[in-house]
Amino acid sequence: MRTLSKIVACWMALLSLTACDNRESQDTAGEVNLYSSRHYDTDLALYDDFTRDTGIQVNRIEAGADELIARIQSEGESSPADLLITVDAGRLWRAEQAGIFQAVDSAVLTERLPDNMRHPEGLWIGLSKRARVIVYNREAGLPTPLADYTDLADPTHAGKVCIRSSSNIYNVSLMASIVAHLGEAAAESWAEGVVRNFARTPQSNDTGQIRAVASGECQIAVVNTYYLARLAASDDPADLAVAAAVGIVFPGQQGNGTHVNISGAGVVSTSPNRDNAIRFLEYLTSDRAQSLFADGNNEYPAVPSVGASSKVAALGEFKEDGLSATELGVHQSTAIMVFDRAGWQ
Repeated sequence: MRTLSKIVACWMALLSLTACDNRESQDTAGEVNLYSSRHYDTDLALYDDFTRDTGIQVNRIEAGADELIARIQSEGESSPADLLITVDAGRLWRAEQAGIFQAVDSAVLTERLPDNMRHPEGLWIGLSKRARVIVYNREAGLPTPLADYTDLADPTHAGKVCIRSSSNIYNVSLMASIVAHLGEAAAESWAEGVVRNFARTPQSNDTGQIRAVASGECQIAVVNTYYLARLAASDDPADLAVAAAVGIVFPGQQGNGTHVNISGAGVVSTSPNRDNAIRFLEYLTSDRAQSLFADGNNEYPAVPSVGASSKVAALGEFKEDGLSATELGVHQSTAIMVFDRAGWQ
């Protein structure tokens, strides 16, 4: 009996030690500090899911991309930032040029992501995608020609085109892709043609462009797919009516493919929690995280094997422009000068 008591006591002590070890591993798992310009509530599910899996606490600061880049620069070596998360390759390139990112060599990221979703030196990765498509007024019918971005400059579309300002980062990246494919001179000629076809001065956001096409204020607009899917998923009958009133063209299907812009992230060069930051990046490319991106914010997953949400998939299948997202950054300054010379406000 005395021997049995000793065995039980030893067993209880072992259990207690194991419990202490588990608590210690949770307590020392540490944290990862995100500076993010993504402002979607659905991203919170990603952070909570990662913490449940790893015990690593996710801290975040949200602001505009340019503000976050400036903040990291001003904080210098003492910056608490581990990761910068932002929208569009153009902003990732700006952060890269500011020397904010450090190279990451991860077999997981290399395996999960295609080449055009990874910086060639490992400075950043793409996390999700939006296709930049053309919408038209269904009641007025499909204007022709309208199979490619270049068709937006066709004189037959005079007075029909609505689009955002040239300073919008989505348009800057689209123009950068046109510069990459056609050259600066041809891109400027195209921009001048689009300006001549404006139905109104560039204004509003992508949702505003869709509403303008649905109302008949213009017949053609250029928008990101997630705005369309969001309207189609709305509980508001007015939003559903707008979504139903427009048709979609995926440009470039007989050529380079449809331009996509990305959300992406990179590890900050002064990251105090580098290992946790890399672990978080790897988590964001998991099937579960990619599905949360897709279902939560109507985006296309960056990982090819993960499917889009039903609302996004309903927009249609398309051939994607395989141009590296890095190229969009390289040609950004040229794109801005082309817009200015063309008189695109």
